[in-house]
Amino acid sequence: MKLNYPVKSIFSACIAYAAVGIGYTTAVQAQTAKVIKVKTDQSIAKVQPNMWGVFFEDINFGADGGIYAELIKNRSFEFTKPLMGWSIQRKKQQEGEILVVNRKEVNTANPRYLQVKKQTDDFELINEGFKGIGVKKGLRYDFSFMYRQSAPGVKLVLMLKDANNKIIGQGTLTPDQTGNDWKKQSASFTATETDPKAKFSILFQGNGNIDVDMISLFPGDTWKNRPQGLRADMVQLLADMKPGFIRFPGGCIVEGTDLANRYQWKKTIGPIENRQLIINRWNTEFPHRVAPDYFQSFGLGFFEYFQLAEDIGSDALPILNCGMACQFNSAEVAELDELDPYVQDALDLIEFANGDVTTKWGKVRADLGHPKSFNLKMMGVGNENWGPQYLERLAIFTKAIKAKYPDFKLINSSGTDPEGDRFNLLNTTLRSNHADFIDEHYYRPADWFLKNAGRYDSYPRNGSKVFVGEYAVHADGKIEGSNRNNWESALASASLMTGLERNADVVQMASYAPTFC
Repeated sequence: MKLNYPVKSIFSACIAYAAVGIGYTTAVQAQTAKVIKVKTDQSIAKVQPNMWGVFFEDINFGADGGIYAELIKNRSFEFTKPLMGWSIQRKKQQEGEILVVNRKEVNTANPRYLQVKKQTDDFELINEGFKGIGVKKGLRYDFSFMYRQSAPGVKLVLMLKDANNKIIGQGTLTPDQTGNDWKKQSASFTATETDPKAKFSILFQGNGNIDVDMISLFPGDTWKNRPQGLRADMVQLLADMKPGFIRFPGGCIVEGTDLANRYQWKKTIGPIENRQLIINRWNTEFPHRVAPDYFQSFGLGFFEYFQLAEDIGSDALPILNCGMACQFNSAEVAELDELDPYVQDALDLIEFANGDVTTKWGKVRADLGHPKSFNLKMMGVGNENWGPQYLERLAIFTKAIKAKYPDFKLINSSGTDPEGDRFNLLNTTLRSNHADFIDEHYYRPADWFLKNAGRYDSYPRNGSKVFVGEYAVHADGKIEGSNRNNWESALASASLMTGLERNADVVQMASYAPTFC
């Protein structure tokens, strides 16, 4: 269901729907003459200005292939299958003309590149994009790539082609620098037609040897016209919602299937060619919905997330790994005496966001073009983690962070479910430990949402506050396709939201999940 009004107006909409219902009921049951009084001058609880936010995760191709505007899939040949997303078209097979080379010992962050030894007929290197490339007539497209050559000799013809192979945009580029070091070169051209399922092709002409990497294509209308930035239309959608905060970079991808594939923020900043791609855990998470081409390029990294939050006037709410992988998968944990790097990542992130330019990580932020502090106020430690193993690790994080930043707010996980033994253990222990925020998640049928509109009416009014970090109505499994987003689900969500806002002295933040599908 598409919402055309700001997040902060949802409650008003709920009241409007309720008023319609009240009017109908009054007309049908006029003989009872029931009167409902709304005392608008009596405040129940103060609603925090950042209460209604959004939760962003790279799920449903929300980042790569979504809000991150890169149009080339597998631009650096680092997918498990190096040429996934690419195809080669030529008249005659020439062995050894195109090779995937691995320089792992030299560059662990970006080991693979394409080695071209062109001596015969011209050939095309074609990229399919993310289920096609959406091309707009009259829009400029910016191509760039990294290359290395000992001598000039190869010319590149850059082409956008529609579904019928018609050229709908074309430019040329002749790599002109030589030497052993990698160089970067760019070219731009304009599309002549619109096509939602186009493809991008590089025609190699001439003769010579050239190594190529980081083949990239961006639309010319990125958000704030930032090179290699975000999609302006999707960011504008977020901006129009006026979210109080953005929770990022996700939930389960923070944990990773195992610790080796957890999200590590330090690997997501700096030059994009140095950001180490990893598999997205939603790649093979569901057998019925396998996406073998789903990886994380981290072109949208932590600097860009902070920048995005600042751009649209939202608080940044990063979630960090607490030394635990997803407990539904490997359930791998870091030893308590090996937790220091994880804790240091949290401390360094606060310094990166807020530190003076004279500090180590504050200088890194400044060098990236943002000397001013991002004014980070809060952070989540872990996502949907549970059990005594989580509480042990959380205690170590909390002690270290609070010792250095006593006013910094920490959000603690209450697990995957809003009830049961796991929830009860965490909720009780976290409250006794005076946690700043307890993060509750629920994905439940509409009936559960309707019955739980008063869930927080009886919660303690003092002590730990609640953050409803992820909530969504899941329709009956028998319902398929777009029909899963129906009026029953929408109304059930709204009913819960009235309860959240009515108890704003207990529930201080909430975000529906996920933001993009």
